[in-house]
Amino acid sequence: MPHPLIDLAPDVQAPLASRAPVVALESTIIMHGMPYPQNVETARDVEAVVRQNGAVPATVAVIGGRIRVGLPDEVLDWLGTATDVLKLSRADLPCAGATRRHGSATVAATMICAHLAGIRVFATGGIGGVHRGVEATLDILADLDELARTPVAVVCAGAKAILDLPRSLEYLETRGVPVVSYGTDRFPAFWSRESGLPSPLRLDAPEAIAELVRTKEALGLGGGVLVANPVPQADEIPAAEIAGLIGEALAQADEAGVTGKAVKPFLLSRILVLTNRHSLAPKIALVKNNAALAARLAVALHDAPSGRPPDAAAA
Repeated sequence: MPHPLIDLAPDVQAPLASRAPVVALESTIIMHGMPYPQNVETARDVEAVVRQNGAVPATVAVIGGRIRVGLPDEVLDWLGTATDVLKLSRADLPCAGATRRHGSATVAATMICAHLAGIRVFATGGIGGVHRGVEATLDILADLDELARTPVAVVCAGAKAILDLPRSLEYLETRGVPVVSYGTDRFPAFWSRESGLPSPLRLDAPEAIAELVRTKEALGLGGGVLVANPVPQADEIPAAEIAGLIGEALAQADEAGVTGKAVKPFLLSRILVLTNRHSLAPKIALVKNNAALAARLAVALHDAPSGRPPDAAAA
């Protein structure tokens, strides 16, 4: 039965009812991640990539307090220039619903909404994680705990390099989240193909990732799987280059007294300026790349039964 707080678009409702492959997509990229009109163009392009790879796209947002799973073109257009739109994580979803507000769904919020709608795979850009200086601020983004509790496979380009990546990986391990790098032994870092850190796990095919997801479900372990998919080589900003820019942006944040939730958007906006907007092209490329892999993973999950993996069933 549909969740009473969720409105499913017709082109999403039918595939979900027939258990066809569906991929959830976040709306933060539209309202808070890119300037207009690239935000709307990218959102449409990402949906097209999902369709080209055999799955149905379902962009998630909150409109007037209602969770919308699947957005028509006119809503995408409106969101591209909308104001007074909240950025929603787990803690914000109930308030947005209760007060009938509009909101973009972050990684954590999209995972929650996807699971409520019955969607098993979600494509995003990069996840949040443990912030630098966590020993003083205790600033750990909700994405990590959501991965530990909500059973959705999240395909991303790793964690954003502005974060404390070693501690982010350690936190995920502590919370029991499988972290799988696709086709590489190194954990990717959003703009860059590798962070210099070894990947906890490596798998080289969507079908292998699908079997991992099914096995985790069969074991009743709960929580999600993080799939780290490197940005295409032609589009990456090398790690050494982006590290210097991040250092400069961090210094500017300190000088400006930026703290708390304002740090991440400040750093990302400064890096956009410092790269003369060059950092936007890799972001668009990696989101599309993740959407393609997520669609192939959704198809692979659809092609084999849920529950026990095939070998266990045969045994």
